[in-house]
Amino acid sequence: SKTIRTAPESFAEFEIGNEPRTPLKILSHIGDLMDWALSMARGEPKWNDSTPRNWAAEADRFHAALQSLDSYFASDEPLHCEAERLFQGPIADALTHTGQLAMLRRFAGSPIKGENYFVAEIVAGNVGPVQAKPKKEF
Repeated sequence: SKTIRTAPESFAEFEIGNEPRTPLKILSHIGDLMDWALSMARGEPKWNDSTPRNWAAEADRFHAALQSLDSYFASDEPLHCEAERLFQGPIADALTHTGQLAMLRRFAGSPIKGENYFVAEIVAGNVGPVQAKPKKEF
């Protein structure tokens, strides 16, 4: 959430390098990864390569997909794949792309502060855009 929150409107289409994925395409891909993780958890693996909409819509989609995955994990429903595969596959991939977005924000002139997430306030189930204020930024 921190990486996409307060991004300027121009950030969605920011480009650096040769034929890059824009931040908008990366955010859409992260949403696809969360959808894929949920489909595997349910035992119905399905990949979808979404066409990106706009930044706000993709941010909403990301939070909704993350909420659906989190709700499934919190439910009594069985996990139909190995948890390790979910974390080394789509979740690790999404974290990699989150790092890309953070770097691109800096290159685009809209950096975000680093944060000590170990000391951050953690509230189970709170995966939406509204999060507690950082306890230790640097």
